[in-house]
Amino acid sequence: MPEPTLDRTKEQHSWFLNFTTRLPKSAGIIVNTFNSLEPIALKAISDGLCVQDGHTPPIFCVGPVIKSNDQSAGGQAECLKWLDSQPRGKVVFLCFGSLGTFSKEQLKEIAVGLEKSGQRFLWVVRSPPMKEQSQQLLSQSEEDPDLDSLLPESFLDRTREKGLVVKKWAPQVPVLSHDAVGSFVTHCGWNSVLEAICAGVPMVAWPLYAEQRFNKILLVEQLKLALPMNESAGGLVSAAEVERRVREIMESEEGNSVREQVLAKRQEAMAATSEQGSSRVALAKFMESAKRFP
Repeated sequence: MPEPTLDRTKEQHSWFLNFTTRLPKSAGIIVNTFNSLEPIALKAISDGLCVQDGHTPPIFCVGPVIKSNDQSAGGQAECLKWLDSQPRGKVVFLCFGSLGTFSKEQLKEIAVGLEKSGQRFLWVVRSPPMKEQSQQLLSQSEEDPDLDSLLPESFLDRTREKGLVVKKWAPQVPVLSHDAVGSFVTHCGWNSVLEAICAGVPMVAWPLYAEQRFNKILLVEQLKLALPMNESAGGLVSAAEVERRVREIMESEEGNSVREQVLAKRQEAMAATSEQGSSRVALAKFMESAKRFP
């Protein structure tokens, strides 16, 4: 569970309890998922195992709902133009959401690992947090990162033929859908997970905050849609670990197995959102029930 929900002294703990105790009193719960993606959890809820002394509201799985990128920036054209010049399925895409960030030390470990892996990469880099923490939420006034000072000396020059580093933002949905992208190192935010599944791109799970560590367990252990990125006891991911996991997802039999699983889920997602698919049916049922709301 997210760390703030485990600390009884924090406001988030009280909010979480209040929210969850009210869920059974609702007329229904809408979830951005599809039936075959989370069958164990859905069956447990539907069978009443989560509310043993009361009513379980109906669950409406209406996903995957994907929001297309509506930002326009030079980085979009640069990213996609660069990807057009790359071989099919050979690029590792590294992006950690709009709020995640790393320390300067961690950025250098990533850079060293990517270079040693020999893989082609597209990496979105954000400025480190103001405080000395490995990850934290970014402020709204984030400045463009100074890549020369953050990354190892001459890294950009040495990797120019195989890699592209983009500052702050990239159009994630178009990038994941590009033929050149072969894997996705992700913070496991749920939107990113669904976008990767819909694009059929295997993942390396590197959670940072909120519910992302829970999502990692789901992706790695239950669904087999991702390989784990493992931290040291101090929370740092070493260059050796980055190198190993990037190579593994792109070149190993285990990586191929994850890729096959993701492609299968992609087909299931397409089926769920088809004309008579489970998500379309669930949405219709929700709309029908909504007519009875006061």
